[in-house]
Amino acid sequence: MSPDVRSDLDAIPSYVPGATIPGAIKLASNETTAGPLPSVAEAIAEAAAGANRYPDITARALVGRLSEFLGVPPQNVTAGCGSVALCQQLVQAVCAPGDEVVYGWRSFEAYPIISRIAHAVPVPVPNRADGTLDLDAIAGAVTDRTRLIFVCTPNNPTGPAITRTDLSAFLDRIPERVTVALDEAYVEYVRGDDPVDGVAESMARTNVVALRTFSKAYGLAGLRVGYLVGPVDLVVPVAKMVVPFSVSSLAQAAGIACLDAGQELRARTDAVVAERTRVRDALIDLGHAVPDSQANFVWLPLGEAASDFDAHCREHLVVARCFAGDGVRVTVGDPGENDRFLTAARGFVTGT
Repeated sequence: MSPDVRSDLDAIPSYVPGATIPGAIKLASNETTAGPLPSVAEAIAEAAAGANRYPDITARALVGRLSEFLGVPPQNVTAGCGSVALCQQLVQAVCAPGDEVVYGWRSFEAYPIISRIAHAVPVPVPNRADGTLDLDAIAGAVTDRTRLIFVCTPNNPTGPAITRTDLSAFLDRIPERVTVALDEAYVEYVRGDDPVDGVAESMARTNVVALRTFSKAYGLAGLRVGYLVGPVDLVVPVAKMVVPFSVSSLAQAAGIACLDAGQELRARTDAVVAERTRVRDALIDLGHAVPDSQANFVWLPLGEAASDFDAHCREHLVVARCFAGDGVRVTVGDPGENDRFLTAARGFVTGT
């Protein structure tokens, strides 16, 4: 006889990471092609000398620097093992078994997984045809059992960001008992009009939190560090859900160094944004209906052709992220990587 485990585990899907194929260009996981900024790499190396000691369990120094950087009190910030870990902590903090978590779909794959892990009920709401979140439908999906709404902006994997005007109207419709999490993992790449500032929204409302990460624009995907900003009444319960010592000393030092890097980051994100425009324009010229991405990736809504397109790219040693039957997400890499991808994309259209 084997030990008893939860009977519902078979209903919890596994998170599917982007594939890595030896010799191929990986454009599957929205990583930065360049490594950490030079000053950040130096801080990581220095911190490694103290790896024999446990990290500060509260990440006090990082939280303090984030407080200064964001212009908010330290009690309104908590750090975690990437923003996805904080998403899970948030579900655990606000949901009891059977409570509902609402989100647009398709969106970040972790939302239904972390909801079920916490015994909550995931409630996906279809996106609009252009890949944007349907905020009206999301608000309409709120019930007496709803405790949490995830709003991913820019939305992963489709790319569009919502505007501050639309967000404000949406938040006005949500009961204050329902927490709204603004997942801003790609906020550094946003260049649209009327952009959302999740930190400002989280400080202005009692039921809003903002989630951000150092994994994407800052190039620290391998170190796992992110942060949540919001009202103290939400920050404290989320912090209680943390796995002790999950934010390593290297991650804390790297996060602080990132915030001290200043304009180095802006130059990098501007370069990605320029390539994002070039790649999207080229795909549109090939006949694809590519949404206006505000992230570091583009989305091809290929439907049933998604798997064939993905296989074709792999034959050309380019690894994208396929969502079978729906579409393909492609990270914006450096110019050479993007050229390799566009060559493969043209070959798919021409049959070569």
